[in-house]
Amino acid sequence: MKTISTAFLLACLLCAGALAAPLGTNTRTVLPAQIQQIISVDYRVLRNSPSGIALKNRVLPDNLKSFETSLRGMGVNPDMDVEQLTFVSYRNAKGTVRSFGVANGQFEPKKVLARFKLKKQKSEKYHDSYLWSVDSGFVMTFLDDNTMLFGEASSVKDGLDVRDGEQRGIASAPEMMSMITEAESGPVWSVLDQQGTQNMLRSALGEASALADYDTIKKRLIGSRYSLDLQHGIDFGLNVQTSDSFTAGTLSALMKAGMLYKKASGTAVEKSAMDSMEVDSDSGRLTVKFKADDSKFQALLKSDLFQAVSR
Repeated sequence: MKTISTAFLLACLLCAGALAAPLGTNTRTVLPAQIQQIISVDYRVLRNSPSGIALKNRVLPDNLKSFETSLRGMGVNPDMDVEQLTFVSYRNAKGTVRSFGVANGQFEPKKVLARFKLKKQKSEKYHDSYLWSVDSGFVMTFLDDNTMLFGEASSVKDGLDVRDGEQRGIASAPEMMSMITEAESGPVWSVLDQQGTQNMLRSALGEASALADYDTIKKRLIGSRYSLDLQHGIDFGLNVQTSDSFTAGTLSALMKAGMLYKKASGTAVEKSAMDSMEVDSDSGRLTVKFKADDSKFQALLKSDLFQAVSR
């Protein structure tokens, strides 16, 4: 129960302005139907937020670190040239989870490709695209002058297969499309399918997920979405869609119990964080909201609770 509440707040660390980060047209064309999670980050907002910078410096995911290293190897400065990063986890036909990323920004493809050729690197043609090897074992290709698809070769090829109609795309998954539409108005947002939501909640609920009836509850989860606004401190909102009001109410009760525990046993910083969190259920939805200024959130980043959850 120790991590039950803050883990929801830190769900955004799986990746991760009034500016929003809706998906670009060419990004949508490569999204597979079997998406487990999609995370989109508006880098313009991240760069201009003290909390965003602190968040990035402390818990930058390995895949993001690798990609930024690869970008620099291509002569692209991620701190200046990237406007939006989107990470996609999905299951292929065999049920294996794969992932790829899509970057939007000012890349000057001619200069990037000239750099590859100067290094005498060879490309692989796949459909009508050219795949170029970059650092960290990734390949990349341009979907247009401002959109770059990157990842392991098999994942990038899956994305191109979706674009070219050889695999089913996100348009054939209306529930996921609906959640994306609802979430993408935020500068940092994510959508998870049923299995992704089950995994996230199991981690977030900690010891509470070991309850005998959790396996029954998790079957009633439909999906989830969250958004994170960094314009004025931290404004985080999570929405979990369940099949009925009883399930949403049960999850809400577990969350509130965890908050009471942390208020009684946590540090002053952690208790303050719980005071900034609201948990409720509405019909079949669990909602979690957290709002704090930059100083309060950055203090939370340094707490033992944060270290335990984000490790």
